[in-house]
Amino acid sequence: MIIKPRIRGFICTTAHPAGCSAHVHQQVDTVKSMRSLYSNSSAPKRVLILGCSGGYGLASRITAAFACHASTLGVSFEKPPTSSKTATAGWYNNRAFADAAISEGLYAKTIEADAFADETRDSVIETIKADIGSIDLLIYSLASPVREHPRTGNVHRSVIKPLGDTLNMKSVNVDKGEVHEINLEAASEEETLNTVSVMGGEDWEFWIDALQKADVLSAGFRTVAFTYIGTELTWPIYWEGTLGKAKEDLDRASKEISSRLDVLGGQAKVAVLKAVVTQAMSAIPVVPLYASLLFRVMKDKGLHEDTIQHIYRMFETQLCQDKFLRLDEQGRVRMDDLEMLDEVQDLVKQRWNLVNSENLSELADLSGYRADFLKIFGFGIDGVDYEADVDPTLANG
Repeated sequence: MIIKPRIRGFICTTAHPAGCSAHVHQQVDTVKSMRSLYSNSSAPKRVLILGCSGGYGLASRITAAFACHASTLGVSFEKPPTSSKTATAGWYNNRAFADAAISEGLYAKTIEADAFADETRDSVIETIKADIGSIDLLIYSLASPVREHPRTGNVHRSVIKPLGDTLNMKSVNVDKGEVHEINLEAASEEETLNTVSVMGGEDWEFWIDALQKADVLSAGFRTVAFTYIGTELTWPIYWEGTLGKAKEDLDRASKEISSRLDVLGGQAKVAVLKAVVTQAMSAIPVVPLYASLLFRVMKDKGLHEDTIQHIYRMFETQLCQDKFLRLDEQGRVRMDDLEMLDEVQDLVKQRWNLVNSENLSELADLSGYRADFLKIFGFGIDGVDYEADVDPTLANG
């Protein structure tokens, strides 16, 4: 079949197997072109990545494997292909990563299952014991909108809404390239609690508890959960909304987990990353407009990092050091330092006040945003023949 992108709002319902494979190998090549981190005494060697199939989770797995030569075990929830329908992009990404890692003699295994389920935790623990003995780093990078609670069986769904009052803000229609105003109703208390259940720190705690009880955490074990905070331009829908309550709970969990890891000399941190294009980020109103403005400013100043470059810098400057070196007053690892520079944010804020549909292409990099979005699903990758007839059931088409 000829596979083309089918986009509905912030979702692409197709993925290109050859394109996904090429995109993964591009990221692998990027990391291999950088300085090896293998000799760093604190470089992780056995890594578990929850949410391993895309975005920052996939970039973390690639960096751990090809910069640190680490054994990696990944968990992600994917839909396999059929003869008439493509798989999720992550299904193809997982297989492309495994091919690249195994070809260089690196251990790489993926468990495709619901990361929120206790059965998945049991399977991961069995695999760790059988294959690698223990882990020294856990990356928590889940971005699911739905969670079935493993204890109660209740299904919780997250919402992206403000708190208190209806919110009116600028946004952009990414497909049409039109700047417009949006109105978002405030979340109910139940919606807020559901969002915290899905995106807060409880599941992270469940994972660490299970792994620690199973005695598969190495001495000095560390765990990092990814988050985004942004600036005052996005705070009304992000930090000051339902998402912010979930992120506050993630901060709470990091402190609780760190106290439990004292016996191992370990610690847990929340890492604040920069804005990039992921499917999860694209679902948040306002953020695509902010990100498009930000990308133009950072690219013009030579400060822009794509996902793999950003994660490599986190490994190089934080995870492969004896201690975390860039912490804020809450103890979070701040990797959004370039995004938060005054010279960047002052210009983004100026352009935010000026931007409209007519000057969007001048002030923002919406075309770059669109291109990055399509790459998530394997489209727009140089060297891939998108007119070729491919078999969606094959990992590389």
